Amino acid sequence: MVVLSFSIWTEKLLVLTVATEETDGFRRFQRSAQCFNYKVKYLCMMFLQVLGLGEEWHGEGQKVRLLKAALEQYADDEDQIILFTESYDDIFASGPAELVKKLKQAKSKVVFSAEAVAYPERRLEPKYPSVIEGKRFLGSAAFIGYAPYLHKLVADWDGADEDSDQLYYTKIYLDPVKRKKTNITLDHRCRIFQSLYGSEGDVVMKFENGRVRARNLAYDTLPVLVHGNGPTKLLMNYLGNYIPRVWTFETGCVVCDEGLRSLSGFKDESFPLVVIGVFIDQPTPFTSEFFKRISNLEYPKKRIQLYIASREPNHQRQVEKFLKEHSAEYNLVKYIAPEEISNAADVRNAGMDICRQNPECEYYFSIDVQVVLKNASILRTLIEQNKSILSPMISRVQDLWSNFWGALSKEGFYARSEDYVEIVQRQRIGIWNVPYITDVYLVKGSVLRTKLNQYDMFRSGHLDPDMAFCDNVRKQGVFLFVSNRQLFGHLLSLENYQTSHLHNDLWQIFENTQDWKEKYIHPNHSFALIKNMEAPCPDVYWFPIFTDTACDELVEEMEYFGQWSSGSKQDQRLQGGYENVPTIDIHMNQINYEKEWHKFLLDFIAPVTEKMFPGYYTRALFDLAFVVRYKPDEQPLLEPHHDASTFTINIALNSVSQDYEGGGCRFLRYNCSVSAPRKGWALMHPGRLTHYHEGLRVTKGVRYIAVSFVDP
Repeated sequence: MVVLSFSIWTEKLLVLTVATEETDGFRRFQRSAQCFNYKVKYLCMMFLQVLGLGEEWHGEGQKVRLLKAALEQYADDEDQIILFTESYDDIFASGPAELVKKLKQAKSKVVFSAEAVAYPERRLEPKYPSVIEGKRFLGSAAFIGYAPYLHKLVADWDGADEDSDQLYYTKIYLDPVKRKKTNITLDHRCRIFQSLYGSEGDVVMKFENGRVRARNLAYDTLPVLVHGNGPTKLLMNYLGNYIPRVWTFETGCVVCDEGLRSLSGFKDESFPLVVIGVFIDQPTPFTSEFFKRISNLEYPKKRIQLYIASREPNHQRQVEKFLKEHSAEYNLVKYIAPEEISNAADVRNAGMDICRQNPECEYYFSIDVQVVLKNASILRTLIEQNKSILSPMISRVQDLWSNFWGALSKEGFYARSEDYVEIVQRQRIGIWNVPYITDVYLVKGSVLRTKLNQYDMFRSGHLDPDMAFCDNVRKQGVFLFVSNRQLFGHLLSLENYQTSHLHNDLWQIFENTQDWKEKYIHPNHSFALIKNMEAPCPDVYWFPIFTDTACDELVEEMEYFGQWSSGSKQDQRLQGGYENVPTIDIHMNQINYEKEWHKFLLDFIAPVTEKMFPGYYTRALFDLAFVVRYKPDEQPLLEPHHDASTFTINIALNSVSQDYEGGGCRFLRYNCSVSAPRKGWALMHPGRLTHYHEGLRVTKGVRYIAVSFVDP
C-alpha cells in the first residue's frame, strides 16, 4: 500500500483510489496529488490511500468491494471527508482547500461526478431527474462525501467483482428514497469533477499565475479533478502535460523531474546495457555520416549491442564499411542484409526481442537512418529521464514535420494538437505525453519484459509498423513521451533522393541543404567573408571552399561517368558552350548537375565575389562549368587564354605532390603564378581582358580542377 498525506486546516480529508498495479497513469495521478500538497502550506496533512494495489483485476465491482472494506473504520466519523476517485485516468487540477470548499457549497453529503451520457444502461435515461443546466447523468469515476453517508452508500453491496459499479450507484441515485437517505447530488456544472467523455469541446486550458487549469467553457467553471474516461484518454494525456505544472512563457512548461536516474560516476563497465536497433527502410542520403555519429556516441561501446537491419541494397557499401571499421568495438553486432528481410514489421520485432530476451538488457534504442543525431550524449540524457518510453524530439530543418504527433483523429491518424507548433519550435519546453512517436526512441527493457512482452509489437490491423507499435503501446497503458528539453538533431528529407549516381549525396543541396553543407563545404569557408583573403596575385583571391570528401567524390563521380571530352568543337557543342582553349573535361550538365552547381555558386561563391569586388552583383549564371583532367600523356597544360566569363572559379580537387607534380596557373600580365594549389581551395579571378593566364604543365600523376565561367 502506498500512502501520501496532508490535511486542510481543521478539515479531515481522505483520498481513496483503486489501483491494482503501478502504471504511467497511476504515477501521473500520484504526481498531481503531490504537486498540490502546497509544500506543507496548511501545516497538517492529507492522506492518499491506494486500495487493491497488487491484486489481480477482475472488474468494476471490485472497486465497490474495496471501498466498502476501507470505509468500515470511518462509519461513525461525521467529520471525515472522503474523496473516491479512479487513478489511471485522473489528475488533480487544484488543491484540497478548494475541493472541500466546493463540497460544502454543494449542500449535500455526497456529490458524484456528472456525465453527458447515461451509462451503462441507456434505458434508464428517462428516469433521471431533469436539470435546468449541466450534465444530467451520474458518473462513478469520482465522488466525494462524508464518511457515514458513503458508508451507507456501499453498505448493501453484495455484487461480484465483475459487476458494474456505475450501475449500482445509478440505481441508488434513481431511487428517491435511497437518494434521500444517502443525500446524493450530482456535480451538474462540473465545479468539482470534469468527466471528459462527451464533453471534449467544453474544456480548454487556462494559463494564469504560473499555473494551468482546465476550464469548462459551457458553465464557466474550474473543476478540481479531471477524469479522462472512455475514448478521451488521449485528451487526458494532453491535459496531463500541463496540469499540474509550473508554467512561464519565458521558459515554457517545466516538467517535474521526478524519479530521475543519474549515470554520473558510472564506470564504463557498469553502464546499463543498451541494444541499439538501426533500420534502413529506403534510400537515404548521408548514410555514411549517420554511422559516423553512431560511432561517436558518448557511451561505452562495450555496453552497446548493435542490431542493423537494412532493406536497401544501395546502402550495402556504407554498412559494410562501418562494420569493417567498428564492429569489433561493440559488445555484439548483428546485421540483417536486404536479401534476408521479408518485411519491416518482422525485422523491427526481432530487434526489440533481442533486448526483451536478454535479462541484462536495460534499454532498447531504436533509430532510423534518416535521423541526424547532433547530441552525442543522447543515450545518457534519455536514460536519465527514467521514462518507460521516451523519444527525443527532432524535426526537419526549418519545417514542422517532426517525429511525433500531438493528437490523433477518430480514425487513428494524424491530428494537430493545439500545442504542436509550440513544441516543435521549442516555444514550450518539457517532456510531453503524446499518442505517437517514430524514427527514434528509447524503451526500458523491463517494460518490454512485462507490459510489452508480446513479440509482435509492430502489427495492428492495417496500420503501418510505426503506427501499430504506438497503438499496441497505448493499449497496454504505457505512456509515449517526447522530450524537447535539449536540441537532439533533425530529420532528413527523403524526397527526390536519386540513386542513379556513384555519390548520390552530391545532389542533395536542395532537399537537405544543411547536411550537404556540413559534408561538402570547408569548415573555414565563412572566414572568407569575415577576414582578409589570401591574394597571391593582383585581383586573384584564394580561399577554402570544399572539404576533401567533396573533392574526392566529385572526381570519382566524373571518372564513374567516364565520358571525357576530346576538346573538339563537336564535343563542346554537345556540352552546351565553347571554351576558348578546349580541355579534357566533363561538364556539369553531362552528369545532370548544373542546377545543383548553380545553387552552390549562388550560395557559397557569390557572397565572396560581392565582398572582394565591391559594387558588382552576380546571379552566378554560367554556360560552362566542368571538371578538367590534366595528365602528362593526355593534356599536360593549357596555353595562354582569356576565359569567357566576368569572373572564374578554379577549385583544386586533389593535392599537388601527393597526387601529381607540376601544374598551377600563371597570370601573364602580372608574371605571377600559383604553383601549389591547395586541395579544396578556390582561385577566383576576373575573366576577360586583364587576367590572361595559362595552365602550367603537369609532369607526373593526374590533376583535377573544377572550373566555372561565371556571368559569361
